[in-house]
Amino acid sequence: MTQTFGILAKRRAGKSYTARRIAEQFLKAGQQVAVVDPKGDWWGIRSSADGKSPGFPVIILGGERADVPLEVNGGEVVAKLVAEERVSVLLDLSLFRKHEVATFMGQFLENLYRLKARETFRTPMMLIIDEADAVAPQKPYKGEERMLGAAEDIVRRGGQRGIGCTLITQRSAVLNKNVLTQVQMLVALRTIAPQDLAALNAWIDVHGTEKQREKLMASLPALPTGDAWFWSPGWPTTEGIFQLVTVSPIETFDSGATPKPGQKRVEPKRAADVDLEALRRQMSATIERAKAEDPKELKKKIFELKRELEKRPEGGPAPKVETKIKEVPVLGAKERQVIARLEKVLSSLDFHQITHSLSIIRQKLIDPGLPRVDEMRGIFRRAPVAKVREPGPASPAREPRALPRNQRASVELDGTSRSSLGIGERRCAIAIAQHPNGVTREQLTTLTGYKRSTRNAYLKRLTKAGLVDENMRRFFINDSGIDWIGSDYQPLPTGVELQRYWLQTLPVGEAAVFQVALQHAGGISREEIGEQTNFKRSTRNAYLKRLAVRELVKISGDVVRPSETLFEAT
Repeated sequence: MTQTFGILAKRRAGKSYTARRIAEQFLKAGQQVAVVDPKGDWWGIRSSADGKSPGFPVIILGGERADVPLEVNGGEVVAKLVAEERVSVLLDLSLFRKHEVATFMGQFLENLYRLKARETFRTPMMLIIDEADAVAPQKPYKGEERMLGAAEDIVRRGGQRGIGCTLITQRSAVLNKNVLTQVQMLVALRTIAPQDLAALNAWIDVHGTEKQREKLMASLPALPTGDAWFWSPGWPTTEGIFQLVTVSPIETFDSGATPKPGQKRVEPKRAADVDLEALRRQMSATIERAKAEDPKELKKKIFELKRELEKRPEGGPAPKVETKIKEVPVLGAKERQVIARLEKVLSSLDFHQITHSLSIIRQKLIDPGLPRVDEMRGIFRRAPVAKVREPGPASPAREPRALPRNQRASVELDGTSRSSLGIGERRCAIAIAQHPNGVTREQLTTLTGYKRSTRNAYLKRLTKAGLVDENMRRFFINDSGIDWIGSDYQPLPTGVELQRYWLQTLPVGEAAVFQVALQHAGGISREEIGEQTNFKRSTRNAYLKRLAVRELVKISGDVVRPSETLFEAT
C-alpha cells in the first residue's frame, strides 16, 4: 500500500486498465484508495463489469457523474476529508480547465501530505494519479510549481506517512524525472516513441541491469495490448520481480473503453451506494466558509451590490440590508491628532481620490486587524505639481515661482532647472533609485501610477536637471540624483506590497479583473477572466483597457498577463 508504482505505455495500450485492476485488488482487500482522474474515465468503478450489479463504494467528487461537485479552491477540503474520514474517493477533474487543475491539485497534494504527518491520520492509502505528467510535468508552466513540489514530496517521502502512489502516463518523456526515478515498481506496457524509451532508460540506469534493459527494450514496441512487464528490483524480496504478465480482466464497468463505430454504449444499471449526507454537509459548510473569506468573492459581491444600486430607480425604496455592528476601540487623543494632521495635509491637495484615501486611513487606525498606516505608502499619488513657465526669448528673465512648502525638495537644490522639480519628479526618482539595473518607462508607470504623458514630462525634467541618465531605453539614477532625493526617503512599494497597493487603489471592477490576472502570471484568456468575474464582455474589455493604460497588464491577442514589475522585489 505504501509502494510507488509507475505504469508507462503508449496511448490505448492498456495502462489505465492495468491501474484499474490494481485498484480493484486494493479495494477488495478493504484498503483506502484515492484516484485522480483528469479524463473522466474511472466512474465505472462503482458498477460491476456488466453494469447489472454494484461495484465498489467509492465517492465520486467532480465530473458529470459527481456525488458532490468539486470547487477549484476545494483542494484543502478534499484532503481533509481523505485524511480524516479515510474514505475511498474518485476525484474527477475532467470539467476543470488546465490552470484550475493546477490550483486544485496543488492544494490537495500539499495538504494531504501535511495532514498525514499526524500520527492519528498515518494509515495506509494508495493515491492513483492518471495522466501523471499533467500533475508532475518535466517543465512546469507558471502556476504549476506548487503542484509539482507537492507531488515530489508525496512520491519521495509519502511512504513514511502511509501514502503509496501509482503514476500513470502515456508520455514518460514529459513526466518529471525527479518523480520517475523514485518509482519502486515499474509497470511497462507497449511503448514506441524514442523519447519515451529514453525516459525509461533513465529509470533503468538507477535500478536495473544491462541484461534486463536489453530484454525489456527489445520487447516493448511489439507488446500486445494488456501485456505488461512488472519490474521491482529488491522488493518484495532481495531477488525482486522481473516478469512479463497478461493483466486479468477488470471486475468493474469499463467506463474508459474506446467507442467503436456502430457500437451502442451500454450504461450500467446499478452502482454501489455511498453515504453522502454527512459528506455533503461537511464539504458544503467548508466550501462556503472558504468562499466567504476569499477576497475575490468579497469584491465580486461588492460589485454586484453596487450594480443593483445603480439599477434602482431614483427615489425608489432602498434595498434592505442586514448590518452587523462591530465594536471598535474608542480613539484616544494621539489617534485623533494623527487623523486631524492627515486631514489637514490631504485638504491642501487637489486630487479626486481624497475621500477614498481618508476613509482608508481611518480604517487603518481604527481596525487593528488591517495593515498599519505606514504600510499605505504611495497612496498620495496624484499630488499636483506647480507649473513654472520657462522664460521666452522676448520675455525678461525672472525668478521661478516658489513651490508650496509641502512640495519643495527635502534638500537644497543647485541650479534653476532643479528648483522647479516637485513631488512628481521626486516620486519618479525614488522609484528609479530602487532599481540599480534601471527601469523602463512602462515599469515606471506601474510603480508610480502616473499616466504616460505625465510620466514622460517628469522623466524629461529629471534628465534635463542632470539627476537621471538614459541608456538603452532604461533610466538610471546618478550621484546627483541620489544627493537630491537624500538618504531618508520612504521607499515606494514593490512586489507583494505593490500588488496590494493597486488592489486597494483601483475601482472595484478594475480591482476584480486585476486580481484574477495576478493569480495567472503565465497568462489567462479574456474569456476566462469574464467567467471568473461574471462581467459582460464589453465591461470586461473596458476594465482590461484601463489596466493596460496603467501598464498593470499586458494584452497580447486574447492572452492577458500581469506586468512583470508587479513581481519584482528590491
